[in-house]
Amino acid sequence: MTATLMKPDVPPPTANGRKRVLLVDDHAVVRKGLAAILAEEPDLTVCGEAESAPQALEAMRRFDPDVALLDISMPGTNGIELIKAMLAERPKLPILMLSVHDESLYALRALRAGAKGYLMKAEAVSEVFAALRKVLNGEIYVSPRFGERLVFQAIQSQNGSVLGSPVDKLSDRELEVLHHLGKGHGTREIAAALNLSVKTIETHRAHIKEKLGVKDSDEMVRFALDWVTLEEG
Repeated sequence: MTATLMKPDVPPPTANGRKRVLLVDDHAVVRKGLAAILAEEPDLTVCGEAESAPQALEAMRRFDPDVALLDISMPGTNGIELIKAMLAERPKLPILMLSVHDESLYALRALRAGAKGYLMKAEAVSEVFAALRKVLNGEIYVSPRFGERLVFQAIQSQNGSVLGSPVDKLSDRELEVLHHLGKGHGTREIAAALNLSVKTIETHRAHIKEKLGVKDSDEMVRFALDWVTLEEG
């Protein structure tokens, strides 16, 4: 499937000074909802949509957006890896992550990958606009709560007392699998959700178990359940 083409009534890329937004989310309803609210803004316009990493890269090349609004979870390549792939081609493209996942799970990883901001889908629409305009202006957007956490981590690092989490050892995909395990999802359910094979998920589970230093799958699942409960409150 190819990326969604611009509608005829969308202004040309530079018309009226409106900034072009590329929407990347695997849920059509979310994309249409975002497109509808962005259409009401005088300085923003949606230039294209995509539901997967390949479509997003194609749309980026075709539409030359001023900013990309990405979800973390999508079939195949996840949002973190997509950030890296997009910036490899467009190093100066501002990318804002908009996700259902709590910022404590993925925000820092997204920023390290090159995103300019991260906010959750539960935020008010006005906050989405504010975040878009902030990253378009070359600034970083995070919530006040997460900003305080980053400051605390920086202070701890300067004092030489960083308390790392065991999950820091996991890759982005392994973290995603761990999150699903913590939600009580089984291997086949995770495979279906991530559009990956059961064998691939089993491999990720083995790597997670090894990196966390747990003795068996039951202990790994208990860790995942406790971790998700702690991170998401």
